[in-house]
Amino acid sequence: MDEHANDRPRAGIDRRGFLAAAGLTAAGAALAAAGTPARAVARPVTAAGTFRVPIEDVRHTRTWMAWPDSTAIWGGKLSGVQSDIALIARTIAKYEPVYLCANSAGAARARSLCGPTVTVLTSIPVDDCWMRDTGPVFRTDGAGGLDAVGLNFNGWGNRQTHAKDALVAGRIAAYAGVPFSTAGLVGEGGAVEQDGAGTLMATRSSLVNANRNPGKSEAQIEAALRTAYGASKVIWFDGVRGQDITDDHVDATSRFLAPGRALVQMPLSTDTDVYAKDARQQYQILSTATTASGARITADKLQGPDYYRIRSADPNFLASYANYYVCNGAVISAHFGDTRADGAAVATLTRLFPGRVVERLDIDRLGTGGGGIHCVTQQQPAP
Repeated sequence: MDEHANDRPRAGIDRRGFLAAAGLTAAGAALAAAGTPARAVARPVTAAGTFRVPIEDVRHTRTWMAWPDSTAIWGGKLSGVQSDIALIARTIAKYEPVYLCANSAGAARARSLCGPTVTVLTSIPVDDCWMRDTGPVFRTDGAGGLDAVGLNFNGWGNRQTHAKDALVAGRIAAYAGVPFSTAGLVGEGGAVEQDGAGTLMATRSSLVNANRNPGKSEAQIEAALRTAYGASKVIWFDGVRGQDITDDHVDATSRFLAPGRALVQMPLSTDTDVYAKDARQQYQILSTATTASGARITADKLQGPDYYRIRSADPNFLASYANYYVCNGAVISAHFGDTRADGAAVATLTRLFPGRVVERLDIDRLGTGGGGIHCVTQQQPAP
């Protein structure tokens, strides 16, 4: 074990912080000053009824993604990030249709890098690539019905320009031809995990936060979450506040595998940073938690890499195996250059997802933005 393991630069302050500094343009600053998130105009959610957000491994109609083209946000990293987005899109397109939202000015490059298997749309303009947070949350009713809910994206607490991204959820729902509603809270899809059977897990640091939901109590936010997702229970984690632009999204650490089954990416035993402590707390909470139906949850461990053995030395880098994406017939994951940990991660994912191909991608450029594969994808489940 590395003698400096306790001192490793583990995705420190502002894990995606350069995005906030570069991307909060005059429009974003005006929104922040006003304290009012831009949002699609739609009817509010009144009741979930029989609609519920299914777990990710159900059959998908398509995957939604977004094409980044802003040098104001990405600077000199943009070309590499675009290459990683294209790689993810092409890989998923081997298993299910991929629809990529792009601005007109960036569409030609998107089509060139993604190739003919990916559908590039210019009718839904975007600010950035984080479709998990900006896209709609699709729900099914088990009887052939499909609708979508928008989480009122506000640039992770008005930290980044988002005038276009705030409208993406409603515009995708309109393109898909499904009813659209807005949730009774401000949040992002990456801050919430669902088991498809009534149980959610979420981070307080992201959602019970004045930069998203000022004046709202945890109980009020939980009620809005349950209504939006068609759930009856939320398992809360404290999370990590103010250390990255997302305030610690749950999908980089803990995921549902099935009702009553979860997975947590664990740090090295010698890691002592705030994210390591947060991961251990999430595992402890899940190990004693129950589902909405009262069943005990079994929590599997997914060992994270040694940050001194990965390829990237960027202090903002996120090396999350847990930020995988499940599509039709495959699990799309990442490798980071720690050979032992990379191999163990693919073995774990292969065991946990029998019958699916585990694709491992080098997305190091995207990782310097503090996100991963799950962060840039959003599934549209089959009705």
